[in-house]
Amino acid sequence: MADQADQGRTAAHSLAHGGRTNFAGFLLRLAARFPFLLLAARLYGAEELGHFAYAVMVVEFVAALATMGLKRGLSAEMARGSRDERHVLADGWLLGLGLAALGSAVLWFWPDLMFPGLDRAGSARGFALIVPAIVLADVSLAGLAFRHRIEVAVRARSVIEPWVLTIAATLLAFTAARQWGLLVAYWLSLLAAVTASVVPAMREFGRPRGWRPSIGRMGWMAWRNLPLAGADLVEWSIRRLDLFILGRFAGPQEVGLYYVAQQVATLAGKIRVSFDPILAPMLSRAVKEGRPQEAAAHLNQVGFWVLSFQLPVVLALGLPGEGVLGLFGPEFAAGALVLALLLTAELAAAPSSLAEMGLIYTRPKANLVVATAALALQAVLSLLLVPRFGGAGAAGALMLALLAGAVARQILLGRALGASVGMWRWRLLGAGGVTFLFGAAARALPELPQMILTIPGVLLLFAGLIWRFGYTPADRTLVRRGHG
Repeated sequence: MADQADQGRTAAHSLAHGGRTNFAGFLLRLAARFPFLLLAARLYGAEELGHFAYAVMVVEFVAALATMGLKRGLSAEMARGSRDERHVLADGWLLGLGLAALGSAVLWFWPDLMFPGLDRAGSARGFALIVPAIVLADVSLAGLAFRHRIEVAVRARSVIEPWVLTIAATLLAFTAARQWGLLVAYWLSLLAAVTASVVPAMREFGRPRGWRPSIGRMGWMAWRNLPLAGADLVEWSIRRLDLFILGRFAGPQEVGLYYVAQQVATLAGKIRVSFDPILAPMLSRAVKEGRPQEAAAHLNQVGFWVLSFQLPVVLALGLPGEGVLGLFGPEFAAGALVLALLLTAELAAAPSSLAEMGLIYTRPKANLVVATAALALQAVLSLLLVPRFGGAGAAGALMLALLAGAVARQILLGRALGASVGMWRWRLLGAGGVTFLFGAAARALPELPQMILTIPGVLLLFAGLIWRFGYTPADRTLVRRGHG
């Protein structure tokens, strides 16, 4: 019993350390993402942002296909222990690169898939060649996460990639290459990120001595990961279908407005992603070693941490939504309702994604069914709502689909683990309610004073309430260093 208690404390500290490291990465990414959005919106305008957003969505979709679920599945492959970890990583690299090359070729020959309705689409076909870089970086970071080298992902994804994107996009806006500025900047940022991912992975794992490529072995790896790959693809599609359908019913300018609101809202979602690299290996080990109660405890703890950080960010960005979006230009302030709906969707996405992570290792086929049903629900709702309500319809459809998926996944996971999986606590709702009333009262002020008061005020008030009345000593390990 004492050994189990020690293991539990060690696991909690590992989760807290990984969460702290990645939350620092979230803050760094926030510090870079906001300048990029501000500068891109001001220097390029909503229409160019719309073309850029659609093209990035397409190349990332192809990269998601090529990754074959290895962003999370690689931990399970390495946890099997039947093969050298270096060989597993090498197989993952080769499998991903081979599929990425096929995807790039399709986009190269049909560039209109990336740039629908753009007369210069053929000249931008080279953008398709970024797909292998995305895949290579994702697989490398997945391998490093298995060894708890979380700081590499923070450096690559939260420092190098966003700052290269921001600086390059700004400089290119004042050159003759302005019409390609955002695409070239994205290219450069991904090349920098892949370098910062692959080099540390090679140093950490070393050369895969004795490894030989095998189509049969990689095919078997792909087959084992097929349920996870399908779930990843469906989950990815849920977060992009809104932009895709909106792009089909609206022009690039409205897509650009929606994209900015979406990027602001996903800043809240990045808090959850902060725990993925450390939580995935711990869950895979707990399930593999027959400790379902421990897996449920990890999920409940991380879920509460995520929501306690995410809820105040949602309130701080959503309550003064017109002012926040107005920073990007007067035309963007019209997306305040879209931003509010997307932020609410992020609150539903956190429990859904965390529960999905548990289902991946316990009921992968059931998880795929839930994901597919949620995607179908979103598609139906989007086709009904987008033609009538535009961006607000797309955001509302996403919110409802994510909420339905979250409820279904938590019920299924609780049954699979034989333990309660509940991430919301009444203390969260109480602190959130008080904070909401404060922010709602501040809306009576003019726009600028409202933002100046609401954003820091909401964050500080919620932090004080949740720390004093919501966090137990176990919860407070997240913000305390050491093991004391």
